[in-house]
Amino acid sequence: MTDITKRRTGKTGQARQLRQNETEAEYRLWSDLRNRLLNGHKFARQVPLGAYIADFVCRERRLIVELDGSQHAESTSDATRTAWLNDQGYDVLRFWNGEVLSQKRDVLETILAVLDGRITESCETLRFYPAKRGSA
Repeated sequence: MTDITKRRTGKTGQARQLRQNETEAEYRLWSDLRNRLLNGHKFARQVPLGAYIADFVCRERRLIVELDGSQHAESTSDATRTAWLNDQGYDVLRFWNGEVLSQKRDVLETILAVLDGRITESCETLRFYPAKRGSA
């Protein structure tokens, strides 16, 4: 398996740009994830992983939280991206920007449920896609 944390040309700069131009939903969620504010779990934002940049990553729990705008509604590339991240051992949890803006408490409770192991199965309703964990 290749080292997906190995820096790719241009990805660090792209991640910096994304941090500087964050959406309102990203700004609001980050205010609750930063500095271990969510039950002591450490998150980083706009993290380059392979060819992709993940919105929020809890490396310790191998959880990626993605926020999606309307442009993601019918995106086939999101499914490809999620499958690749799952293959690298990351769980992926996706939320719509509107969910963060109008139901932030529910979003945070769902993130905690995944981090605490209360949600472990793939769920289209919650848009949770667990990693492919081999018998290594």
